Amino acid sequence: MKLSGRLVSTALGLGLALTGLAASPAPAADHHDRQPARSAAATGSTASPAYIGHDKGQQKEYRAFFEMLRDKAREKQAAEPGFQAVTITYNDANAPNYQGDIARSTQIWNGATSNITLQETSGGGDFSYRQGNDPRGSHAVTDGRGHGYVFLDLRQTQQYYSLRVVAHETGHILGLPDNYSGPCSELMSGGGPGPSCMNAYPNTYEAARVDANFGF
Repeated sequence: MKLSGRLVSTALGLGLALTGLAASPAPAADHHDRQPARSAAATGSTASPAYIGHDKGQQKEYRAFFEMLRDKAREKQAAEPGFQAVTITYNDANAPNYQGDIARSTQIWNGATSNITLQETSGGGDFSYRQGNDPRGSHAVTDGRGHGYVFLDLRQTQQYYSLRVVAHETGHILGLPDNYSGPCSELMSGGGPGPSCMNAYPNTYEAARVDANFGF
């Protein structure tokens, strides 16, 4: 995958963004089951809503993760300097409960966009899906350029429509921020419209923004 510009950025989630890394922007945790925080899109600011609470060990772990992503991105950029069409591979082996939703989310994003193709792989992939229980809920840790991982919270997806959660978190992998004040028709409004919202499709603007993110 060809990457350009600043390779590491913050991906906003459905509830709380994690901060605290001095050397690089922090990954974000997304929460469907918490009161939505105000997003950068809602406030007109480029800063993410902050949640301070991670210890130094976690900060060190996240910093190492992002440095790994940065190095991987630079290697791909050097290997494919003229590559334009972006295929983004993912591995969902660690999210067995959500493989059906992940496959449908992949179809949704591939159908809505022109400059990217999401493709499952049995290898390492550009990003991965994981599942489990986490007090932070579902979240994405990503550089916003197709790398990182999506964590899907088992309890949370019993309350919120799981396909919407998967498609939303994948949107963060593709570089989209939250807009909690948006309507249900806006995928990146996340948990803002409440648990009854079952829309799992990006709107025209969201799809165009992903295409712009990868339209080098």
